[in-house]
Amino acid sequence: MLMVFWLSLALLVYSYFIFPLILRMFVTPKAVRRTKPDIAPSVDIIIAAYNEESCIKERIENALQQDYVGDFQILVASDGSHDNTGAIIESFEDDRVQAFNFEVNRGKISVLNDLVGKSSADILVFTDANTDFNSDAVTILIESFNDNVGAVSGELILETEDGNQNLDGLYWRYEQFLKKCESELGSLLGANGAIYALKRELYIPLPTDTIVDDFCIVMNVKKQGFDVLYNDQAIAKEEVAPSLEDEVGRRVRIGVGNYKAFFANLWALSPSQGLLSWCFWSHKVLRWFAPHFMLLALISNAMLLESTLFRLTFIGQILFYAVAFHGQKRIHKGQKVRGIVAIVSFFVSMNVALGQGFIRFCKGQKSGGWKRTARGGEAK
Repeated sequence: MLMVFWLSLALLVYSYFIFPLILRMFVTPKAVRRTKPDIAPSVDIIIAAYNEESCIKERIENALQQDYVGDFQILVASDGSHDNTGAIIESFEDDRVQAFNFEVNRGKISVLNDLVGKSSADILVFTDANTDFNSDAVTILIESFNDNVGAVSGELILETEDGNQNLDGLYWRYEQFLKKCESELGSLLGANGAIYALKRELYIPLPTDTIVDDFCIVMNVKKQGFDVLYNDQAIAKEEVAPSLEDEVGRRVRIGVGNYKAFFANLWALSPSQGLLSWCFWSHKVLRWFAPHFMLLALISNAMLLESTLFRLTFIGQILFYAVAFHGQKRIHKGQKVRGIVAIVSFFVSMNVALGQGFIRFCKGQKSGGWKRTARGGEAK
């Protein structure tokens, strides 16, 4: 039990604190070099939507306002929506908009596979139905490519309204730092699903039960031997869900998808992958199994109470979870939570949802379906 306790605690500390600290000390993210191509490649902007009548019109209009000088189209599909999403996308008369109103809801990845199959463009730009691009976003993505680069992720800014109780925006900035460092190491893991691009010939259709499609699509690009870059000058924006409670369903579903992605990308665990393997273990795998380490640390600690040291660490763990429970209780009542209480509440809530996702994964959840969240988009 002694080894279980210290190992569980050490892996948690390493993944969340030591790994980012190592990157901070030894990696300096640099601006991605942009090169204007002699001939602008053709681009298809891919949008899959489900019950997005509140934002899909604005999303398409925003995409049409891109300043990209080359040929581009918007391939947008409604995945068996029950609202007016299908009618809205079909109402556009601009020749650059190709709308597909599918009657049957099959799941996001099935729609993406279909849309890519209908595309003939050189570059695919993927985005969400609730996202806004800066007008130069596509241009910046395209100018980031070269012969060795197979995919480019842009930067997603999560906007927060006053009174927002969700620290997703803070955690997202932490994740952005890791992505920039990993990109500098040539080991970027996945992409921001709201804004990323890849060469069409590198797209590998995914199984229909895939959930974290942005991660798996880009990892397949890396598997084929191409570089993946993170360019923080290509900017997209989304609103953060107003509370932790609004994010719970989304995070549980992400949890299921993460464990599916783990088994789909076992190749990246091999030390032969070099820095990519190190980043995959440190940034993804250990995070995905953080709920297991937290539970093991608590249980093993409870079995070591003969020692004063372990009685103190056990009390510390109980107080940690008590703070999280108190914070979430206040949030659910609509009360303000700030500082360390907010951070602890977010951390525990995130890992509880991930743990629930693991249970659903073990029960054999196969659906690649999706549902809308308060953030305005698919529950990724």
